[in-house]
Amino acid sequence: MQLSKRLQNLKPSATIAMSTKARELKAQGLDIISLSIGEPDFNTPDFIKDAAKKALDENYTAYTPIGGYPELKDAIITKFKRDNNIEYAQNQIVVSTGAKQSIYNVLQAIVDDGDEVVIPTPYWVSYSDIVELSGGTPVFVEAKLENDFKITPEQLEASITDKTKAIIYSSPCNPSGSVYTKEELQGLATVLAKHPNVIIISDEIYEHIVYGDKNVSIASFPEVYNQTVTVNGLAKAFAMTGWRIGFIGAPAWLAKACETLQGQVTSGTNAIAQRAAITALEADPSSVQYMIDAFAERRELMIGWAKEIPGFKVNEPKGAFYLFPDVSETFGKTYNGVTINNADDLALYILEYAQVAIVSGSAFGSKECIRISYAASVEELQEAMARIKKALS
Repeated sequence: MQLSKRLQNLKPSATIAMSTKARELKAQGLDIISLSIGEPDFNTPDFIKDAAKKALDENYTAYTPIGGYPELKDAIITKFKRDNNIEYAQNQIVVSTGAKQSIYNVLQAIVDDGDEVVIPTPYWVSYSDIVELSGGTPVFVEAKLENDFKITPEQLEASITDKTKAIIYSSPCNPSGSVYTKEELQGLATVLAKHPNVIIISDEIYEHIVYGDKNVSIASFPEVYNQTVTVNGLAKAFAMTGWRIGFIGAPAWLAKACETLQGQVTSGTNAIAQRAAITALEADPSSVQYMIDAFAERRELMIGWAKEIPGFKVNEPKGAFYLFPDVSETFGKTYNGVTINNADDLALYILEYAQVAIVSGSAFGSKECIRISYAASVEELQEAMARIKKALS
């Protein structure tokens, strides 16, 4: 018995694999601090949970429309206009089981065998695998710490060929925390407007978790609106990772295709979660500002602690809740009899000798880096960084 070739070539998610390993070691009695997974350490706000309870009492327990409840689509339309300065209609919105399914739907809908999809590095772990599952070829464009992990218009232009079907990126970025400014996005939009057949997939799941200027959506630039898919969801800003609500705003023809695909894969998203999502999206974003304030405090602490660790070079992330230090100075060195050849080695070394779970940057397309989540208590973060510093000193 043999799996299909596409499954044989599919790798497990590195972030999920590391968090699973951390749980297994904890179960064995080891004092593991897990900073490997991108999940807020807050509970879902009570007003959203109350909306879910109300929906249950009102018997929202039947099949839902494939693309989402009309009332939820209206809330998403209002949200896009309020927060992102983008105008969408109902037939341009599709609600899915998390932003990951939204991305999967889009790439399955547009990518044929041999098509190329541009992916700036570092990138969220699932982008390249979903491209390959769709029959496409990832084309990686490297962005380094020196440029705050952001690509330039010149790099983008050089990556586009007659086989290019799409570009996918996140801003704020998982894993680097980098945020493209309005001026930087304008530069990318100017390039992409010259290639109207290239679909722009803008992953904005971290849009509210920013530490400075408000996040800008590339779809708000009129010259690329008709070729842009805006991906978002409720997991990060509203601490709703387990509720599995993602959505897109897209050209109507592409939204229809995604809905058709979803109708054959999962059908409509969970009814209770959708009703709660309406309440979340209709609330002012300031309702979750306390979480962003906590992340901002931790960010400042983490940057300071990271700068004290030998071999770590860090940028100042403007969004999300990750540090993505360049650790290449540790390569070739030996600690406790263990030689570190690459970021994978370092991640395993830190897990074994510091008992802290982080993720190698190779999973994100940046082999010189590691990703550290600061979605944990200040006490846990301080202890974790002290352990890492000791292990590398």
